[in-house]
Amino acid sequence: MDAPGPVSPRAAAATMLLRAARVPRECWFLPTALLCAYGFFASLRPSEPFLTPYLLGPDKNLTKREVRPAGAAERRDEVFKVLVGCFIRINCYEYSGSFDIINGFLFFFFYQVFNEIYPVWTYSYLVLLFPVFLATDYLRYKPVILLQGLSLIVTWFMLLYAQGLLAVQFLEFFYGVATATEIAYYSYIYSVVDLRMYQKVTSYCRSATLVGFTVGSILGQILVSVAVWSLFSLNVISLTCVSVAFAVAWFLPMPQKSLFFHHVPSTCQGMNGIKVQNGGMVTDTSASNHLPGWEDIESKIPLNMEERPVEELESKPDRLLVLRVLWNDFLMCYSSRPLLCWSVWWALSTCGYFQVINYTQGLWEVVLPSRDAAIYNGGVEAVSTLLGAVAVFAVGYIKISWSTWGEMTLSLFSLLIAATVYIMDTAGNIWVCYTSYVVFRIIYMLLITIATFQIAANLSMERYALVFGVNTFIALALQTLLTLIVVDASGLGLEITTQFLIYAGYFALIAVVFLANGAVSIMKKYRKQEDPESSSQVTTS
Repeated sequence: MDAPGPVSPRAAAATMLLRAARVPRECWFLPTALLCAYGFFASLRPSEPFLTPYLLGPDKNLTKREVRPAGAAERRDEVFKVLVGCFIRINCYEYSGSFDIINGFLFFFFYQVFNEIYPVWTYSYLVLLFPVFLATDYLRYKPVILLQGLSLIVTWFMLLYAQGLLAVQFLEFFYGVATATEIAYYSYIYSVVDLRMYQKVTSYCRSATLVGFTVGSILGQILVSVAVWSLFSLNVISLTCVSVAFAVAWFLPMPQKSLFFHHVPSTCQGMNGIKVQNGGMVTDTSASNHLPGWEDIESKIPLNMEERPVEELESKPDRLLVLRVLWNDFLMCYSSRPLLCWSVWWALSTCGYFQVINYTQGLWEVVLPSRDAAIYNGGVEAVSTLLGAVAVFAVGYIKISWSTWGEMTLSLFSLLIAATVYIMDTAGNIWVCYTSYVVFRIIYMLLITIATFQIAANLSMERYALVFGVNTFIALALQTLLTLIVVDASGLGLEITTQFLIYAGYFALIAVVFLANGAVSIMKKYRKQEDPESSSQVTTS
């Protein structure tokens, strides 16, 4: 039998490319199933819709100030806050039967939970986001997913057993770690499956978290309303679920590549226009979609080599080069006016959305304290999530010229969001608050899906990840500024109803900005359409 002849360099390179790009059909199922299981159990937290009643209840006993003001001026400020709280309760919220004067001190209690505890999450999330964004890619996702699972365990363990203001503030820090590391969950799957599977696995992974949150909310509501379980017991279930998620995460396959620091090279750009992108084999139709700066590194891979595992084919770009590539891509992406417009709305609206959902439970406590009546926080969260999912599904059937009417649409729906927040704040009826909150979440989920599609439509996965990270960072920076001024005890430290009035005005301002910008854009577009007609008439005459 004749020995095989020598393999040409081009054939060897083609074989390497195919081996690196080819992902057998059965290989995508295991990591996707494991990641979905992790996302489901990590989101299955029946106690989360009842966090504020739990912190204000006897388990945490945060209704007592631990650090008293030292000076007379500080004492006067605290007494003033209590008197203001009494005035608000007496004049704005009347209940059947005799008025319990202890309700007047609710503002004093809320001042500690909402003005000293919840802001810690915002600050820690902001500080950790960019380092975690880089570390996620550099460590190749799985270690960061494990860190998220561990942070969730620490958070719920402290929620069960930690006592005191400082301990709960540390709890909020660990929850900030868990939130910041969430990016690893949503980006892990792209490093282990073929490009052609992206749409399918993305829907699976996002559906897993959606179903987990919905099931958790419904379970929590049933256990509280029907089985009359304590909120402490709900937190035990949440701790068990996040522990299961942490155990599942250990079985995730370790990716061999990532988007930036462990980039799979495209060695055969001249071979029929084929290249590797994010682990998949696609046709290279535009060199502009390829990240600048990688070519010099990839050209160093010799062609006269035998087949090697994907691990050995992985390029190792310099870290400074990666940062330079990120900066160049940042400038290139945000030089596009449509992308800049959608990104600005994304950042501004996400800032307001975070503030509303973070402090809604506090507003509900003011309208109807959980110790005075049955609460349905879990049911409301479940309904809003399910209806939001229906709205997101319907986005695919909306036919509209977003390039023309996108800004006007954002303006209109931002105004509706402002109206729902205002109604939520001023209605004084818990069911009106619940309904307004559901509408608020539906509108936001609808618009953020449209914005995501508009941003991602013409971007490579690398640039989409970058834009997503930058937009989220800007949203958190704005939220931090808003929290520092409006919420934090070191700032104005406003009470919860005043905060929501400001949030309604914030969304109304967004609506005005995009209304003006959209009107200018439409006028410019119609002028451009009229100019060729007028010029053609002049030429004819």
